[in-house]
Amino acid sequence: MFVLTIAFLFVIFILYKLMLIVPMREVHVIERLGKFRTVLSPGFHFLVPFVDRVAYRHDTREEVLDVPPQSCISKDNTQLEVDGLVYLKVMDGKLASYGIENYRRAAVNLAQTTMRSEIGKLTLSQTFSERDSLNESIVREIDKASDPWGIKVLRYEIKNITPSHNVIHTLEKQMEAERRKRAEITLANAEKAAMINMSQGERQEAINLSEGQKQKRINEAIGTGQEISIVANAKAQGMEMICKALAVNGGNDAMNMLLKEQFIGQVGKILSESQVSVVPAEMAKLEGFFEGMEQVTHAVSHSTAKGAR
Repeated sequence: MFVLTIAFLFVIFILYKLMLIVPMREVHVIERLGKFRTVLSPGFHFLVPFVDRVAYRHDTREEVLDVPPQSCISKDNTQLEVDGLVYLKVMDGKLASYGIENYRRAAVNLAQTTMRSEIGKLTLSQTFSERDSLNESIVREIDKASDPWGIKVLRYEIKNITPSHNVIHTLEKQMEAERRKRAEITLANAEKAAMINMSQGERQEAINLSEGQKQKRINEAIGTGQEISIVANAKAQGMEMICKALAVNGGNDAMNMLLKEQFIGQVGKILSESQVSVVPAEMAKLEGFFEGMEQVTHAVSHSTAKGAR
């Protein structure tokens, strides 16, 4: 019974060594007597017991490896701390097994050195603005170097780019200065626009005032001309009427009488408003004047009587 049990277990062990099931997501590297024999794809396979063995197992799915933070120096001598993620996939199980000892660690180290080299070609501002092109450059360089390892680097993504504290402080000052500069430029543009608008308003106001003055002078000139014309016409009509009146009998006497009355009125006005006393010589002249007025009055009366007859 013991022998049968041993024989049964031995058969089970042989069958276990004889049959191999490779999962869908893996490939197995088989060695025969310590020498590479083949790479088994997913499925059911037979092995030679005690001769063939599974030396390496590789996952054929895409892998994500974390690249630890590292210190880098940019082109403008700025210290940065950069980390990222590298995505790769095993394409050849044989090369992944015998081409390098540990392709994962090698891919991470290569990503770090390539990232330092690529960042050294860029300035600080370019590392932020050209992140996509930086990722493409790193992928291209890693994929070229990792081709003998049987892996394919699909992409690389930078997670964080962290400048040093001194650089951050300097950038904050620079951003503050840039904001002040933009604010001053905005204020200057606003003041410029305001001055332009004010000058245009003053110019338009001056134009309007000059146009108003011009129109005022034109209107005054037209009014003055009309006034002179009306006065002249009135004087002409008055003179014409005076001439007609003088042509009538007694017209001259009436005209002299009217003039004398006006003269007396004006003299009386002057004497009432003047502060200078009239000398006696002037009184003599006035006496002669009144005598002449009396003669004119008699002449007018006489001519009036003749006219009545």
